Amino acid sequence: MREYLLTLCITAAVTYLLTGPVRKFAIVAGAMPEIRARDVHREPTPRLGGIAMFFGLCAGLLVADHLTSLNWVFEKSNEPRALLSGAALIWLIGVLDDKFEIDALIKLGGQMIAAGVMVMQGLTILWLPIPGVGNVALTQWQGTLLTVALVVITINAVNFVDGLDGLAAGMVCIATVAFFLYAYRVWVSYGIEAAAPATLFASILMGMCLGFLPHNMHPARIFMGDSGSMLIGLVLAAGAISITGQVDPDVMNLFSGSERATVHQMVPVYIPLLMPLTIIAIPAADLVLAIVRRTWRGQSPFAADRGHLHHRLLEIGHSHSRAVLIMYFWSALIAFGALAYSVNSASMWIVLGVVFLSGVGLVLLLLPRFTPRVPVWAQRFVPPRYRRRRAAAEAEAGLAAVEAAEAAGEGGCDEPGTDERAPVPAGVSGVNGATAIGTRGRFLDRS
Repeated sequence: MREYLLTLCITAAVTYLLTGPVRKFAIVAGAMPEIRARDVHREPTPRLGGIAMFFGLCAGLLVADHLTSLNWVFEKSNEPRALLSGAALIWLIGVLDDKFEIDALIKLGGQMIAAGVMVMQGLTILWLPIPGVGNVALTQWQGTLLTVALVVITINAVNFVDGLDGLAAGMVCIATVAFFLYAYRVWVSYGIEAAAPATLFASILMGMCLGFLPHNMHPARIFMGDSGSMLIGLVLAAGAISITGQVDPDVMNLFSGSERATVHQMVPVYIPLLMPLTIIAIPAADLVLAIVRRTWRGQSPFAADRGHLHHRLLEIGHSHSRAVLIMYFWSALIAFGALAYSVNSASMWIVLGVVFLSGVGLVLLLLPRFTPRVPVWAQRFVPPRYRRRRAAAEAEAGLAAVEAAEAAGEGGCDEPGTDERAPVPAGVSGVNGATAIGTRGRFLDRS
């Protein structure tokens, strides 16, 4: 575990430190596209954040290759090299798209080629655990097609959900934490070495997301772009393929009996097939809804619009930050709910807890206008948007005093030449030209 944490920290540190220089490079290179109709940000923001994330991935793999407990992963498995090859290709395509905005079909072809490169180097699905049937061995063509499909779906699902500041990186990071715990338990608790590559991929992916998030939280200073969203989508898919299609569930020997009975009883407990899918449950649902919506309108499935889940949250009244937090909540609920169910599927408390938290999530969705009131003593510890009530009340009171004084002056004074007016708080609109354009401040409200 210490070596995994070291790998995570190195990956996060390299990604974080490189994101600043990459931002300056993106500005110089002109990778700052104009604001489109579907965008929610108000100022042109540089892309190419995937450059820093890719070098973080390379640093994580390099460090892991020189660690005692993780070095054997590179010696006995070709999966890390397969991941690096596919990641380099998909990253290059993403960089070109961030700069020149290449056609969607070309990107799709590049995604399929990247998946094929990983398949050629051994990162592929060999069998599937089917409930009630057992382990179903796949032919080479079946495994290749299924692997390519999973990679393409995951990449585009993550790419589609990358619409708000910090949304994609945060959701992937939350889900990857649950996936890391699942893969680590399969490897350490049952001694299945085939789960080690997936555990390594998960730790590196967490580092990539954690290192980039400080620069990408609202208001974002840089976007990951397609070079970043497609990259983390591919790494996520690689871990899912490794743990799903190459770890034989029957090796755990949790139950006695036939292979069919073993897999049938073990699926609810360890969910080797469903756990990876829960990681992209929200992005995949958004992807399916987008395809159905665009096809129903007679548009191309790759045509961009403002109908994604995060756009809907903004439309019903949620702020930018709250919409992101709600998406975080649902991602964590699905991923960790599946993880808890895999540990103990017989516990009714887990089911009740998931149901209760789902109800909490629904309540949050129905309260878009709710803003929590913070005590005076805690004002300094919360974001500014939760401290505006008092300042706004004081400004309104001052404006009312000004209007009352003007009304009294217009009504007439006992002595001409006198102008008795009530003192006006500083910063009120119309006073000394301080806020000549109205009560709105210099900076836009980014809550």
